[in-house]
Amino acid sequence: MASHRRPVRVTVLTAAAAATAAASLGAVPASADPGAGPAATRATVDRLFEEAEKATEGYNRADEKTDALRRTVAEVRDGLARGQERINRMRGALGSVAGAQYRSGGMDPALALLLSSDPDSYLDRASALDRVTARQGAALGELQREQRRLNQKRSEARTALGELERSRAEVARHKLAVERKLAEARRLLASLTAEERADYDRASRTGGRAGGPAEELPPLADLGPASSRAAAAVIAARSAIGKPYVWGATGPSAFDCSGLMVWSYRQAGISLPRTSSAQRYAGRQVPLSQAQPGDLVTYRGDASHVAIYAGNGQVIHAPYPGARVRYDPVNMMSHVTVTRV
Repeated sequence: MASHRRPVRVTVLTAAAAATAAASLGAVPASADPGAGPAATRATVDRLFEEAEKATEGYNRADEKTDALRRTVAEVRDGLARGQERINRMRGALGSVAGAQYRSGGMDPALALLLSSDPDSYLDRASALDRVTARQGAALGELQREQRRLNQKRSEARTALGELERSRAEVARHKLAVERKLAEARRLLASLTAEERADYDRASRTGGRAGGPAEELPPLADLGPASSRAAAAVIAARSAIGKPYVWGATGPSAFDCSGLMVWSYRQAGISLPRTSSAQRYAGRQVPLSQAQPGDLVTYRGDASHVAIYAGNGQVIHAPYPGARVRYDPVNMMSHVTVTRV
């Protein structure tokens, strides 16, 4: 379930997210061979963007984990404060009883009975004192148990804080690694001529086929059966056409690929997991031939990219850093999986 966090506002070519593994971060060559020509440069840029997208989803996972850890730490700290307050009250009550016993002289009961001028009255008081002592013993036992619980809470707090710091450090390391990838992609794109760059923009993510504009799609009602919520999600995604890809963003003014799905389905009253890999399993999977508007479409073996099926063989998605939300063919990438929420 996606939170309403404010998206990170940084330029898409100077920041991104967590890499899936150090090995994958180093798998792509740092730059294209200058003599290999624009085709090789475009291929390198494609791979850099793909890696950055995978890293963005990794960042989203790490960021989601960090948010959960922050909540855990806050809850543990609240529990510590309440537990300490209970212990302080219990100690105060036991101290009051102990003080009263000290002021009474703590006389041996047998001697006090011998010296009493009214043995019957003394026996009544002694019986009451026994009950007080029993309650005091029970309170002391409860105090000891509460102290053990408090010590356990302290241990949990230390563990959660340590994990939170490690998660923060992991996000920071991954972010720096991907910044380098995106900076290299930007440098390579700048080396292309205007015509070569236009060719790249047309071919990217579509296997050479340009995505169809919105007006080419038939009305949603004509696209086959879909639930009212799925239809609402498609309408929301359509409204995001033209908005920029920004890593970590979940709308309404910018999106990454899974963030667009989170936002679109949120408009339909449905909470989706934050990452594309989790969204692949957010419902039941159906064959591509049975895809309906509103179905989630994930790509690649690791589900590192996701789109929403819009009908007519097209999806809506946030493609990659530097691009804007748009339509593209549903089979634009490999390992297509369709999930009905």
